[in-house]
Amino acid sequence: MSWYILRVRLHASPLHVLSVFSKVLPVVAQELPSAPHGCMEGSCYPATGNLLIGRAINLTATSTCGLEGPEQYCIDLNKCFKCDSQKPYDAYHHDNSHRVENVIYQRDGRGELTWWQSVNGEENVSIRLNLEAEFHFTHLIMKFKTFRPAAMIIERSSDFGHTWKPYRYFAYNCTKTFRRIPAHLLRFIDEVICEERYSDIEPSTEGEVSVLLDPAIHVKDPYSLDIQDLLRITNLRINFTKLHTLGDNLLDRRPDVLQKYYYALYELVVRGSCFCYGHASECTPVPGVTSRDPGMIHGRCVCKHNTVGLNCERCRDFYHDAPWRPAETDNAHTCRECNCNGHSNQCHFDMAVYLATGNISGGVCDNCLHNTMGRKCETCKHFYYQDPTKDIRDPAACIPCDCDPVGSVEGGVCDSYTDLDLGMIGGQCRCKQNVKGQRCDYCKEGHYGLSLDNPLGCHPCNCDPRGITMIGAPCDQISGDCSCKRYVTGRYCNQCLPEHWGLSNDLAGCRPCDCDFGGATNNKMDNGQCDCRPHLIGRQCSEVQPAFFCASLDYNKYEAEEAIGRSPDDPTLPVSNAQLHGDHISKIHLILRQPGQMVTWTGPGFARVKDGAGLEFTISNIPYAMEYDIMIRYEPENFHFWVNYAFLKQGSMCCNFLTTAKTSTAPCWCNYIIVETFVDLIMTNAYSFSLSPQLVLIPKYDELPGFQGDDVQDERRRQEMELYMCLDSFMTLPMPALAELCTTLICSISAIMYNGALGESHCGEVKAEDSTTMSFGGQCHCKPNVIGRKCDQCAPGTYGFGPYGCTVCDCHSQGSVGHQCDPVTGQCPCRHGATGRQCSGCQPGQWGFPNCRQCQCNGHAESCDPETGACYECRDYTAGQLCERCVNGFYGNPILGSGEHCRPCPCPGHPDSGHSNGASCHTDYASNQILCQCGNGYAGPRCNRCAPGYYGVPEQPGGMCRPCQCNRNIDPQDPESCDPQTGQCLRCLYNTDGHSCSECKPGYYGNALAQDCRRCTCVTAGTIDGYCTDGVCHCDKRTGQCPCKPNIIGHNCDNCAPNHWNFGSDAGCEPCECAQPNSLSTHCNRFSGQCHCQPGFGGRQCTECEAFHWGDPRVRCEECNCHPLGSEMAQCDRVTGACVCKKEASGSRCEECARGFTGIFPKCIPCHPCFQLWDDAVCQINRDLTHIKDVIAMILEKGVVPGVSDSRIRQLEKKLAQIHDLIRNGDREGIYNLISQAIDDLSPVEQSEDTRKRTEALLKGRKDSFMRTVTANKKSLSELEEKTREIDRKLTNLNNRVETSGKSLVCGGHGNASANSSCPDSPCGGAGCRDSDGVLKCGGKGCKGTVGASLKALDNAEDVHKNLTATSEELQTIAKKLRDIATLTQTVKTQAKDTLDKAQGKKELFENSNKMLKDFIQKIRDFLNEEGADPESIKKVAQQVLAISLPVNRTVILNIIEQIKANIANLTNVEGVFKHTSEQLAKIKDLLKRAQDAK
Repeated sequence: MSWYILRVRLHASPLHVLSVFSKVLPVVAQELPSAPHGCMEGSCYPATGNLLIGRAINLTATSTCGLEGPEQYCIDLNKCFKCDSQKPYDAYHHDNSHRVENVIYQRDGRGELTWWQSVNGEENVSIRLNLEAEFHFTHLIMKFKTFRPAAMIIERSSDFGHTWKPYRYFAYNCTKTFRRIPAHLLRFIDEVICEERYSDIEPSTEGEVSVLLDPAIHVKDPYSLDIQDLLRITNLRINFTKLHTLGDNLLDRRPDVLQKYYYALYELVVRGSCFCYGHASECTPVPGVTSRDPGMIHGRCVCKHNTVGLNCERCRDFYHDAPWRPAETDNAHTCRECNCNGHSNQCHFDMAVYLATGNISGGVCDNCLHNTMGRKCETCKHFYYQDPTKDIRDPAACIPCDCDPVGSVEGGVCDSYTDLDLGMIGGQCRCKQNVKGQRCDYCKEGHYGLSLDNPLGCHPCNCDPRGITMIGAPCDQISGDCSCKRYVTGRYCNQCLPEHWGLSNDLAGCRPCDCDFGGATNNKMDNGQCDCRPHLIGRQCSEVQPAFFCASLDYNKYEAEEAIGRSPDDPTLPVSNAQLHGDHISKIHLILRQPGQMVTWTGPGFARVKDGAGLEFTISNIPYAMEYDIMIRYEPENFHFWVNYAFLKQGSMCCNFLTTAKTSTAPCWCNYIIVETFVDLIMTNAYSFSLSPQLVLIPKYDELPGFQGDDVQDERRRQEMELYMCLDSFMTLPMPALAELCTTLICSISAIMYNGALGESHCGEVKAEDSTTMSFGGQCHCKPNVIGRKCDQCAPGTYGFGPYGCTVCDCHSQGSVGHQCDPVTGQCPCRHGATGRQCSGCQPGQWGFPNCRQCQCNGHAESCDPETGACYECRDYTAGQLCERCVNGFYGNPILGSGEHCRPCPCPGHPDSGHSNGASCHTDYASNQILCQCGNGYAGPRCNRCAPGYYGVPEQPGGMCRPCQCNRNIDPQDPESCDPQTGQCLRCLYNTDGHSCSECKPGYYGNALAQDCRRCTCVTAGTIDGYCTDGVCHCDKRTGQCPCKPNIIGHNCDNCAPNHWNFGSDAGCEPCECAQPNSLSTHCNRFSGQCHCQPGFGGRQCTECEAFHWGDPRVRCEECNCHPLGSEMAQCDRVTGACVCKKEASGSRCEECARGFTGIFPKCIPCHPCFQLWDDAVCQINRDLTHIKDVIAMILEKGVVPGVSDSRIRQLEKKLAQIHDLIRNGDREGIYNLISQAIDDLSPVEQSEDTRKRTEALLKGRKDSFMRTVTANKKSLSELEEKTREIDRKLTNLNNRVETSGKSLVCGGHGNASANSSCPDSPCGGAGCRDSDGVLKCGGKGCKGTVGASLKALDNAEDVHKNLTATSEELQTIAKKLRDIATLTQTVKTQAKDTLDKAQGKKELFENSNKMLKDFIQKIRDFLNEEGADPESIKKVAQQVLAISLPVNRTVILNIIEQIKANIANLTNVEGVFKHTSEQLAKIKDLLKRAQDAK
């Protein structure tokens, strides 16, 4: 039966070679190729078949039997055959020819098996297949006639034999044969490993070897270069490196032994296909190959997808727009045609271009025509551009550039195409810097004068950008004249028009000067500044200089208080009093304004004018010659009056009511009149009335410059004065705030009238708040209660004009007869019974203004508080508001009429006795006792004892109570807190202690004086043992520093010192000792001591290799590579690298079956129990052979046979003499024993087992002979004589042999030593023979003596030793395993007990930990409930508790508990396990004893 391969297509990829083996009928199907896979939408693959068919001439072997002539080979010692391969195999004439081409077909035409066979005994043999092209290798199958090789290598080449790479290694023992090749299961598709499953000694015939890619291994990219290289072959070579033998060839190398050891191969199948990268479905013969055998797989691909080449390994010409790639199932990766827009038929692929386009297009056209260029011939050449009316594919698409030579550069080059993103326009010439236009024939904006000589093309306009318009070109392109803005002039638009200034980017270019018509002398500017009148500032002269002001329209005022009064009969008045009222005579009186009265006009008060009286105003300060309106302001006392006007001419007005009579009487309710000229006023009424007349000169502003013209500005100003009622505001009561525009216009009027701003120096005196005036009106900033424009008088109702202003009189309304006071002293006029400056107090001895009454002080005081009536300076030890009680220290009833007085308190002594401890006392009428109010620190009815917290002897004169000196660490209300006599502190609080509670009690630390004693928080594990008792640790009472163990630091002894670890040990922390520079730092883990190692280092101190490695890190670290199925752990021995193997595994990496186990790792099965018996026997033989080897080595080294020397020979001669005497005496038994002893002494190799057996057999045979002879001599004396002569003859021969025993028997020679100890007649030497160097000469190769035989035996022994050594090692391993089993059994028992003990220990540990945790929680509760536990201490304890880090979390603890439970559950039948283990151990010991006895 043979194998055939069923090929299953999983996907069209280089890994489509996945195969399934199936056992079927005898096959010739291996010769038939599989059906091809057509090229449709994706990849396509040609037929797969046996690559050997049709290539017999390409198949060679380095060794073939019978090529030089007939050779004999055997199957066993009884079956031998002839091999004659001088001629090719012929089923009828040369059926014993076994050339290598026989492996192509398994059977010949008659159905007989054919095979290839190598020369007998040759181990290194190879078979090689040479292919004419690249092929796609799928798998290989070999069927052997003999044993499969013990080791072989399958190699491939993809460069026609220049380089070779292995596919797979095969060996019976991979670890020993191919030490550096991994022997694990295949993990990667291209991994090179060694397999053992095809190298067993069984079966002895028809064993198969197959090589194929494992379909179970995932391949990330089946089209990668690595996979392609794995499948692509041009040559295949099978190297046989080791034969399987039965071991007899090691003891005997004779040709007849080697005749049964050779390689013989029935069939070889190398299955594959033409390698076309998925771009062909069929192949044709390669040029030069003439073979056309049926089923032959040819090597030239019939390419599709626009590919060409022997293997379709490149794209067709002009199909390079995409990179060539192997075809895939869903993507054929068809080579794409280049796009050259019809201007070229040549291109190439550029990977950089392909990547730049995002893997879209990589074709680059070559030799573009029709004035085109570019990757796709898509642009025009230099000096050409694409005609916008034609497509780029048009042969006439590119036309020449048309550039103006005057304005263009670069010789007339233009943009070859339009790309707005790049700023390119087809046909656009490259212009000079200042030139524009497609042909470069226009100047750019801002330039003029296009010229050929100008390197820039045009001249800049040089227009001032501030003065040119924004519409159109800044200048004329021919003349260069600039286009100026409205108020700008000049060729370059860099000057302003007259009465304009400030050339800028404004729309008009310049701004009007706009100088103030009153503040400036004209409307012209110098550098933006108008020409200002005096004391006016600002660019437009519209601002007033500090300390100066503008006059208002009513600035020229004249007060009635300052006018000259005229009596009614004064003849200077225009109308006589007699004419109006007859003989009634009136006077003018000045009335001051009352406090609180609304101020409507200026002046200190009013002028009361009686009927018929007149006022004369004198005006002498007219500022500007012009017409004025005269306005008279007045304030009537009564609104029902008549006013008579007398004026010089008509035109007078009252409330805008014009009178027509020269003298008239009319009703009037307004408070001003306007007259056109100077007049005297005469007021009449039926009742008396008062006025405050004020005469005001109002300028007629329309006569001033700026108002009188007809231009727009003057008209606008006149309208604004009327619109904003600038003049009317001065005629309104009270005067409203002026509009801002009015202020500006009036200030300009003032500047014209007064030729600038007004200013006075009087504001700097004490009358003003500061030296500045209001910029409009000139009013100074007055101090409090100061009035007047110049702040020069006190306001009505105030007094004391001085540096701080004036003070309000504040006369009392009930105690004063008026509101005015003396302007100097401020004294108010008082009513009867009132006194004081303000008339607001009672007379002495009285109180309660304004209802004054006498003071009531019970006769103990004379005066009292004027407001409350409380008595002042009580006498007779009295106190209180009415002196109605006794002062402290006295008792009694001092009320007037009670008959008692105040007496001193007895506490216990009087206040002046020096023995009084009470502050006051009172009479308890219920007990008729005097009870003292004790002072601080005293107690008792008479204050004769100390209060709690005090000590002393207050009952004695001079005795006093002092506070107990307990530093505020006791309860002062506790009578037992300290001793009342000595002051000894008894009940210290806040965890303090000592005579005066001045220190913290044991186990606490801090500042006792600040009530800050806190419990010591020492960590017990880090604190010296003697300082902690019952969970309470002592620390430094001041700082709280705990006494730490060595190398432990921290306030609480909770950390190892830097570079230390093992916190919690009795001896403190240990040094890390991290090796440098192997570690990253000198620090390590505080609990484990593990240092932070550099990459490549491991171990606690970083002195070893990193985890899962071994070796010396200073030299080299190697990976453990312990087999996960054979090793107990992944970490090997860090020094030797030996892995810790399971019992069934062995080897340095635990990847072999152990001694005493058989099978293919990891499926190791224990050997038969008889193995131990044979293993012990082999071990004994090995020891014997080792001893023989040592003896032979000693003979070769010293040249002396042990036990044979000159003295020994003399002893033998002596024994022969004794034998001669015994024969003469007839002692046959003694003769036999002596000869046996002599023969024993001649044994050259006493320890050789074979020599000993031959000697014993010889002795036994001669013993029987001698015994029969002795019996016969007793029967017949005649025969005895004959026998004696025969023995004598034999002894004579024996004597000769003994004499030459050192020559022939031992050395193999018969020479005699000459005088110089040389033996010229014996090349093998002999007794006493020496060579030219003086060394003893005895035996050698070719000599028949014992030494020669020993040397030959040594060679044989060494061969045997090699075979037995391996066997002995395996047997020793088995013995070791048996001992290990016994040890392991005991270990299991011990571990089970240990596990139970550990579980019990963990249980106790958890219980103890739980108890300690409960105790710890209880201590925290006690601390929190402890008296005096302050918040700071509670916070610190809470922080310490939160800082405690548990070694594991809750999840880990639960997992550990579950594991313990599971382990305990598994140990329920512990005794049964122990019993079963004991029985197995007894059986093993018995088996071991039997094996030892079998030795």
